[in-house]
Amino acid sequence: MWISRSPSPSYDLGTNTQTARELETCSVILFLLLFVGLPLIELYFLMQVGSEIGALPTIGLSIFTALLGGALVRVQGFSVLMRVRDAMARNQVPALEMLDGALVLIAGLVLLLPGFITDILGFLLLIPALRRLIISRYVRIVPDQTPFGGQETRSGPDVIEGEFRRERD
Repeated sequence: MWISRSPSPSYDLGTNTQTARELETCSVILFLLLFVGLPLIELYFLMQVGSEIGALPTIGLSIFTALLGGALVRVQGFSVLMRVRDAMARNQVPALEMLDGALVLIAGLVLLLPGFITDILGFLLLIPALRRLIISRYVRIVPDQTPFGGQETRSGPDVIEGEFRRERD
C-alpha cells in the first residue's frame, strides 16, 4: 500500500527556495561591498590624506597604526587568554570568552590592512565594552542549541544519577 506524506505545514519548499535566493543575493552584495567598495573608499581616503600631509607621512601614519594596533591586540589577546584559562579552571565552558577572542582576532586582522577606515573599525573592536555589546547582540540572535541540533530545554545544574559501591583494598 502506498502512503503519501505531505510536507509539514512549517516546512514550505517555496519559501525556503526564495530565502536561499535572497541569502545568496545578500552574500553577493556583501562580498562586492567588502572586497570592491571598501578598498576603493580606503584608497580615496588615503589619497585625500596624502594630498593634505604628503605621501611619506601618510605611509608612516599607516604603518604606525598597524604597529600600535598590533601591540594593543597582543595585550587584549593575552587578557582574553587569561579569562579563558580562568573559566576552564572553574570547569566552565569559555564560550563568551572565545567570542571575545574571535573579535580581538578580527580587530587584529583589520588593523593590519592599510587604510584609515579599517583602522578605525579595528580600534573600535579593541574597546571591551563594544565587544561585550556585540557579543550580547549575537547571543540574543543566535539560539542556544545542543550539539545534535535540537534546542536544549532543561535548566539548572548538571546532575548525573547513578549508584556506586566502595571496594576495600
